[in-house]
Amino acid sequence: MHEYDIGSKLRELRLARNLTLQVVAREIGFSIALLSQIENNHISPPIATLSKLARFFKVKMSSLFVEKDEEKKYEIIRRDDRPVISHVVSRGGSSHGYFFETLSSGMKSKKMVPFIITVSDEVQDDATYSSEGESFIHVLSGSFFILLNGNRITLEEGDSIYFDTSLEHRFLPAQGVKTTILEVTTGRT
Repeated sequence: MHEYDIGSKLRELRLARNLTLQVVAREIGFSIALLSQIENNHISPPIATLSKLARFFKVKMSSLFVEKDEEKKYEIIRRDDRPVISHVVSRGGSSHGYFFETLSSGMKSKKMVPFIITVSDEVQDDATYSSEGESFIHVLSGSFFILLNGNRITLEEGDSIYFDTSLEHRFLPAQGVKTTILEVTTGRT
């Protein structure tokens, strides 16, 4: 598996605009410590946090996963070469209990962002998130809960959900069940 240096790309974006961590933290509502941990690749933020950072810097979220500046017309990601974003944590620095693998990272102008997300039972946070766009989720194995606009919805193997990501949402594990889901998002590429 392959991991991307998202932190360095975010640091480059910040420094190119002559911004301090303090200014970025104040503007987007994250702590300086969290931004520093992200920039130093000590933690991997959830997709919603990456989306907010990308919007702040006026770049597509997918650009954080691109290794080269060339535009591709197609992309193949082999099973053993999926970029993994592990140890996903909240804005406050606690564990969300999931990690994700991007299924397409090299195409700059894509309209969808597909991920495989593994949900475990190591959740230490209950914050919800929202972003611009839409999301399609299909449960490949296991079961989990999605908090969606105040509702707790159980999704099991074979179930799918499609929703507007402006609704407050988050994933919660089922007790003792490791779950794998496919998520395809739009609006935060």
